[in-house]
Amino acid sequence: MSLANFSIMRHELLLIAAALLVLIAEIFWNPQKRGYISLFSVILFALITFAGFIPSPSGSLFGGMYVVDGTRLLMKNVLNIGVLLVFVQSMTWLKKEENEEKISEYFLLLISTIIGMNYMISSGHFLMFYIGIELATIPIAALAAFDRYKNKSAEAGIKLILSSALSSGILLYGLSMIYGTTGTLYFNEIAKLFVNNNLQILAFIFFFAGMGFKISIVPFHLWTADVYEGSPVNITSYLSVISKGAAVFIFMILLFTVFPVIIATWQKTIYVTSILTMTIANLFAIRQQNLKRFLAFSSISQAGYILLGLIGGNQLGMASVIYYILVYIFSNLGAFGVVIAISNKTGKENMDDYNGLYHTNPGLSLIMTLALFSLAGIPPVAGFFGKFFLFTAAAQKGFYLLVLIAVLNTIISLFYYLLVVKAMFINKSETPIEKFRNDFPTRLALGICVAGIVITGFASIIFEVIKNLSFGV
Repeated sequence: MSLANFSIMRHELLLIAAALLVLIAEIFWNPQKRGYISLFSVILFALITFAGFIPSPSGSLFGGMYVVDGTRLLMKNVLNIGVLLVFVQSMTWLKKEENEEKISEYFLLLISTIIGMNYMISSGHFLMFYIGIELATIPIAALAAFDRYKNKSAEAGIKLILSSALSSGILLYGLSMIYGTTGTLYFNEIAKLFVNNNLQILAFIFFFAGMGFKISIVPFHLWTADVYEGSPVNITSYLSVISKGAAVFIFMILLFTVFPVIIATWQKTIYVTSILTMTIANLFAIRQQNLKRFLAFSSISQAGYILLGLIGGNQLGMASVIYYILVYIFSNLGAFGVVIAISNKTGKENMDDYNGLYHTNPGLSLIMTLALFSLAGIPPVAGFFGKFFLFTAAAQKGFYLLVLIAVLNTIISLFYYLLVVKAMFINKSETPIEKFRNDFPTRLALGICVAGIVITGFASIIFEVIKNLSFGV
């Protein structure tokens, strides 16, 4: 193996180099100018994000344990876009006095998690997969407890690490049974040796349960709302988008490449869990007043919609999931961006605090409305086309009842998203949030989210028109 072969592992090597540079900057930077580490880290990660789109050859390393192809590179680039937005959104929050001494730790932990997610996505062996998932999970638990002087933040960190330990144990138990029945942990070899016996079905159930914790699907979702509420808002946005997106990507890869023999089994499992996830999360979201808990149940319901893309087990489903995750990144980070901006200025995070927001801060109100409409799937914003493609993928395989239930749940979700819109535009308040102007990083992040929602939506329209024209020819 030559040194040139390691260029295949470009994403991970660049991220490791970035983590080392941030650490060196922390050691040698003047403590009085520690705030510049934020700008340095953001610029560094922006360069890595752009470098990720440079064409790269496909291949494998370490005997097939690490695999790279065009689809996996696309998944990594989608996640990098989301992480870059989180970095930019965090710059204002990190300027607070209580965070000034922890700036480098924040970026180091976030970079560590994305390194683990990249290894997880590129895994061709369950050992590499497990190392990646643990490298991605442990730093997130530290980030959840980042506000160490707040009891809720410490509680969120403890709950996350305990639930992650439980899910990892369940996952490992399933993997041990897979290894016991096949004698290998390589994905391509397991797919050939899976014979659909009872023990292997049980192994898959344990594996599915372990991944269910990571994706926050019902009934493995109970930790989500408490951890989201207790964590800092920036970490909550990261958990709801990047962590969930990476788990969905690798789960999709494993279903399509490792478990195609038992597709009938996992289609039934996804069918039931998708309905439960959409319905229960939507019903609980209606009751929430804290916006972090509100968006937590929203993210759980979005996971239910994403499962519709997985259930088909085809290329349309895979493409729909990748597109939906990209749209979800812009939409959810747009909504969280408004929550972050208001929380940084006022510390308010409840829905009632947003009463009359349009009269004092119309720009933030409009951005929040656009993001929520995209999450709800209202045309012509990108979220509508994301849901449309997911529903189409499921309908192509004959899951019409599931699609109907998903549409009904979309109507329910529109109701509770409109509750926030009603608070901002219609409800009156004697003490509304005062008018304020956001700094440049916040405006930049919100602008990118808005542009992403609009551009990805119109891009899908143009694509459909061109496709129909080509069929006409």
